[in-house]
Amino acid sequence: MSRAERLLDILQCMRGRHFPITAKEISVIMNVSERTIYRDIISLQSAGAHIDGEAGVGYILRKETFLPPLMLTEEEAESLLLGLRYVNQRGDATLKSVALTARRKLVSILPESIRLCDFSPEMLPGPSEKDFPVNSISLDFFRNAIRNQIRLSISYGDEKNDMTERMIWPIALSFTDHVRILIAWCELRSDFRFFRTDRIILARNSDRYPTSRITLIKKFREQYEF
Repeated sequence: MSRAERLLDILQCMRGRHFPITAKEISVIMNVSERTIYRDIISLQSAGAHIDGEAGVGYILRKETFLPPLMLTEEEAESLLLGLRYVNQRGDATLKSVALTARRKLVSILPESIRLCDFSPEMLPGPSEKDFPVNSISLDFFRNAIRNQIRLSISYGDEKNDMTERMIWPIALSFTDHVRILIAWCELRSDFRFFRTDRIILARNSDRYPTSRITLIKKFREQYEF
């Protein structure tokens, strides 16, 4: 590992932490001496990284610190590009647009040797349906409700086209090979339910639901081991 790579990895070790990490802990992760870490931290601070702390206590990275783009291996770059290709293939118009922009940004910062992953990929997403079922309501409407934690009153038709009225708390959109799914807490069932977006005939905004989306996501993951 080069020194430049090690400096970036030290910043990554600190990033997102709410409590200080000691030079000893970083040295174990980096497989170098504590003295080396102390020198590297001084270099990072001199270069403008907002690192607070001191020897023996630990170090923490202020939130406003900007981290440069990560140095990616060929496999890491390929995995990210594969994900963006999948989104471009199966996402709706909004996601396809941002996936294309993200792909261009990613490719622009990759070294020439790794940039070939985009032009000659080793991995590609599998074939998908040419056309997804038509939605009556734009997925952007559901995205807005998810981000703002808005209860939705919906008219939903099942596979037999029987209609039910539901009040739901949307938490996420899921994209499969064949359909798009709105994951939500259903007041009628007092449980999480999966609603095909093409079967939601009507949807109306209501008030904010009485808990946080983060809490619901955590509960959903625990229940479904997602």
